Amino acid sequence: MTDVVIIGGGPAGYEAALVGSQLGGQVTLIERTGMGGAAVLTDVVPSKTLIATAEVMAKIGQAEQLGLGLASGEPLAQAIAVDLGTVNRRVMALAKAQSSDIRERLLHEGVRLIAGSGRLNGTSEVIATTDQGEQGLPADIILIATGGTPRALPTAQPDGERIFNWTQIYNLDRLPERLIVVGSGVTGAEFASAYNALGVDVVLVSSRHQVLPGQDDDAGRVVQGVFERSGMTILSQARAESAHREGDEVVVTLAGGETVRGSHCLMAVGATPNTHGLGLAEAGVEVNGSGQIIVDKVSRTSARGVYAAGDCTGVFALASVAAMQGRIAMWHSLGDAVSPLNLCTVSSNVFTAPEIATVGVTQAQVDAGLVRALAVMLPLPRNARAKMQGVRDGFVKIFCLPTTGIVVGGVAVAPSASELIHPLSIAVSAKLTVDQLANAFTVYPSLSGSLAEAARRLHGHSAEQVVSF
Repeated sequence: MTDVVIIGGGPAGYEAALVGSQLGGQVTLIERTGMGGAAVLTDVVPSKTLIATAEVMAKIGQAEQLGLGLASGEPLAQAIAVDLGTVNRRVMALAKAQSSDIRERLLHEGVRLIAGSGRLNGTSEVIATTDQGEQGLPADIILIATGGTPRALPTAQPDGERIFNWTQIYNLDRLPERLIVVGSGVTGAEFASAYNALGVDVVLVSSRHQVLPGQDDDAGRVVQGVFERSGMTILSQARAESAHREGDEVVVTLAGGETVRGSHCLMAVGATPNTHGLGLAEAGVEVNGSGQIIVDKVSRTSARGVYAAGDCTGVFALASVAAMQGRIAMWHSLGDAVSPLNLCTVSSNVFTAPEIATVGVTQAQVDAGLVRALAVMLPLPRNARAKMQGVRDGFVKIFCLPTTGIVVGGVAVAPSASELIHPLSIAVSAKLTVDQLANAFTVYPSLSGSLAEAARRLHGHSAEQVVSF
């Protein structure tokens, strides 16, 4: 029997534990906060649950243009009140239920669970620290899946009352009068979008020229336009230096000396890996300058028998990638067939309104000459189903190789783009051509029909053309 010890019960850890048990390993999983880790308890599951409520409010806001309203003639949106306390209690209850489900599944599969923290004692033992003390766990294989922690500025420390990080904002029981969101990356943009839809006056402090600088530039431009049109204040190229409380207000000071005042502030300025105090250096596990564990494409670290997966590696901060890294680690370490991690097939989504979903090759790579590809971008408002649903913003974009026409990437900016990207994800993974994608039947009318149309537009174009309609 092979002893497998996993430190961390997030997506990387619990998915690895399930695979390890399936392949005959004797698996012990150490987790200090609850099964599912931060992804389930304080990050992905809670935030997307909050966003689901915001999506309903956004649809209610569109009711009037679709001809819907109260019999009294009052706009429907004005008759709906948001009880944030109830919303957040539902958010946290759902997160706990999901964590409980994961725990039950692990126990059913024979995984030993330890509530506590772990650290390496060389490469063949893990020391588990619990309320009862310490115990040594022999390990033939070790997986480190300790995740990350919200980054905090020394001059803007969250207090959980007026100044929050994204794990604390569910403490609110009333809507903020004015919410300042510092950081316009994925986390900041998602929360700004959600609270804006819930009717909050939102100020988004962005250090770049445009929100979501890590996403497709065309997509970021569309989302920023929607934000501004909805009344959100966006302070572009503004860097926050500090945040402090003055009575019932929060004052955010910008690099140029200007100040922004609000009732509450959310700091969304990135994350740091949880790699301190794990005994990595003593075990010979290399980390980079940011403290992230260095791994190869099968999740191996520099120490024999020690693997790492998830946000502590900095490979790609997505729960789906973390889970795949964890599975790959177990498949490789326990001798099963395995394919190395291929980030070119990863699909991801930003849960703003509209959503941004991407897969494969990016526009930035094409523009930089790193990939030679053709592209077609079709505005979504021309789509018949989009017109019916009152969709005013969005597009689909497909990248393919010249000569062969193989689909290598795509972008969707739309309501539920997270669902719309799946056909493109399949096309990229299976190396389908634009003709194969175009010739697959789509429903009429449907948003996915725009994917087929974009693929048809790429048929027969030369290698020098980049087409936009």
